[in-house]
Amino acid sequence: MAGDRSISFSNRVQNALAQAVLGTARLIPYNARVRAVGWLFTTVVAPIAGWRKRIRENLALVLPDLTFAERERIVRKVPDNVGRTLIEIYSGEEFIARVAETPRTGPGVAALEAAQASDKPLVLLTAHMGNYDAVRGTLSRQGLPMAALYKAMTNPLFNEHYVRAISTIAEPVFATDGQGVQSLVRHLRSGGTVGIVADVASTKAPLLEFFGHKAHTPLSAAEWALKFNAEVIPVYGIRKPDGLSFEIYVDEPIPHGTPEEMMQRYNDSVEAIARKHLDQWFWIHRRWKGHTR
Repeated sequence: MAGDRSISFSNRVQNALAQAVLGTARLIPYNARVRAVGWLFTTVVAPIAGWRKRIRENLALVLPDLTFAERERIVRKVPDNVGRTLIEIYSGEEFIARVAETPRTGPGVAALEAAQASDKPLVLLTAHMGNYDAVRGTLSRQGLPMAALYKAMTNPLFNEHYVRAISTIAEPVFATDGQGVQSLVRHLRSGGTVGIVADVASTKAPLLEFFGHKAHTPLSAAEWALKFNAEVIPVYGIRKPDGLSFEIYVDEPIPHGTPEEMMQRYNDSVEAIARKHLDQWFWIHRRWKGHTR
């Protein structure tokens, strides 16, 4: 990979910088490491990447009545959470040790425990909320191993070590390409559990409601659940006020219906939990394509 001539100079520079930051951070004790990378993303990465502007645009679109102070608090806290999430993922066994005994809360806990005790397929839908990999890290250590999809990074050098990092948290992981999706579907068909981060925008997906506006929402997770008679349960890794620990919040199962009805229920679930923790949802995403730049 390192000698591949198809890799651009900019790929190499970006990866070298990322490796330097991540490598240096891992030399710092865990608690300080997580706080430091959160601070770095808030003060350096966010302004360079244009995240502050995008967060403000998203909030102005869907939550126009926020006070100036609350909006700016979210502008600061969202990059902090993103940075913490990244270095937690790269902290491997240290992160796993922190989340292995994380408690489950919420109205869907009993349903999740019943599903765990059965041999039926199970689709766990999560979102870019808190740390989504806290869900995999916790549940896989509590007797519920799951397969997961990941979107490959555009920088192949970064993607190489990113896949190693997420694989440390739980396996198997499959890329969102044809072969990866086929492997995930086979896992589900055999009675396995899959975890899917479904709050992504794809212009090929239908428009459903999210925070009172239309947002492209893929239906594939619901379609797979219907095809293989899998239960569908939303579950989120919510960061606690200390910034270092989590709760696994399990929402009520989504009843089978049309794929559109099921994914609208999912969007409603994400919106409800995001409204309770506005500074933990990834407002840096272009979730409402066509409305914000």
